[in-house]
Amino acid sequence: MLDDFTTRAALAALGVALAAAPLGCFVVWRRMAYFGEATAHAAILGVALSLGLSLPMVPAILVAALAMAGAVTILNGRGHAMDTSLGVLAHSALAAGLVAVALLSPVRIDLTGYLFGDILGVNKSDLLVIWGGMGVVLGLLFWRWSALLTATLNPDLARASGIDPRREEFGLTLALAVVVAVAIKVVGVLLIAALLIIPAAAARALTHTPEAMAMLAALLGATSALGGLWVAFVLDTPTGPSIVCVAAVLFVLTTVIGGLRR
Repeated sequence: MLDDFTTRAALAALGVALAAAPLGCFVVWRRMAYFGEATAHAAILGVALSLGLSLPMVPAILVAALAMAGAVTILNGRGHAMDTSLGVLAHSALAAGLVAVALLSPVRIDLTGYLFGDILGVNKSDLLVIWGGMGVVLGLLFWRWSALLTATLNPDLARASGIDPRREEFGLTLALAVVVAVAIKVVGVLLIAALLIIPAAAARALTHTPEAMAMLAALLGATSALGGLWVAFVLDTPTGPSIVCVAAVLFVLTTVIGGLRR
């Protein structure tokens, strides 16, 4: 069954969506949308690191994403506003990564696949990495759900309960880096943040509890992934952008339905 490239593409899209959408709920709750985008842009530096040092792609992207998180934390503690720090670092990382890839690779490579995804080129080892990453992210969220939710809603209450909010934030950062590393093949660097944020934002209009929002976000993310694949096949459009467009349509629909219900 996995010899069919369309089956591999569907499984890859499904794996990334099921990991990204529930994690995206915490990104929305913590107002970390720009942080997610900055982490995604740092993935291009990870690609350059992988090409320059002949390292596996996923560990190199993880290192770059975590380095971006550390840089944001350092700059934010030195008098810079968070949005300013994220704007400077996100665009600098993207530009530096593109230049580094062009300089380090002995043969010019097409960066389109890294920027917008190359889901039809997913192989069996990529599937193993994607679903392994999904397992890690969902396992972390399930294990630390209560602590993560408490630290997100009220850091003071978390400290009083013996929960370290900074440790929980680091766990979220690590999970975000994992999603970025495994999603680069599916939707690319420029669209990873959209797959994190849009399904979670769409689910918010129709739910009243955090657990329901996370489950509905996963369902909407999976629908966006498979629906985007179908749209790309029918209309012969780029797959990554098609997935995000379907997610955007679902966001509009849920927002309208939520408004009518209210």
